[in-house]
Amino acid sequence: MDRVNAILRHPLFIVALEHLECYEKDRVFCGHGMDHLLDVARIAHAISLESDQRADKELLYAAALLHDIGRLRQYEDRTPHERESACIAAKILPECGFEDVETELIVDAILSHRTQSREKHGFAGYIYRADKLSRRCWECAADSDCNWEMKNTRLEY
Repeated sequence: MDRVNAILRHPLFIVALEHLECYEKDRVFCGHGMDHLLDVARIAHAISLESDQRADKELLYAAALLHDIGRLRQYEDRTPHERESACIAAKILPECGFEDVETELIVDAILSHRTQSREKHGFAGYIYRADKLSRRCWECAADSDCNWEMKNTRLEY
């Protein structure tokens, strides 16, 4: 997990997360701060462990930590956050020791985390499912105002 810890210390990650958390500090709906990122990482890892196609824990955590990191750009100018997150990830990952093939896998998962993945049990699918399962809609004060079509009504992970 040394490379994941390098992501957490990377200046681009730190600044992007600080700006995002500051922007969302009064957000009524689901936030996208460190709690969410780590929930997605842990759930993706659990899903992977239950699968026949286990994924590398370090790669799952890297993808989870970076999957929403570009969200501030979406708030600013409506650029899809998965595109901005992928761009930021493509800069950070090589500097943290990830190889080209690993970076490509992670960036692909980030780009597809908002849409149903073609591969149900593959790496991108783990991130997609974990992102959706990380929300605790049943306890949210904004549940009646939220129009998210994939609300979680029960705990799975």
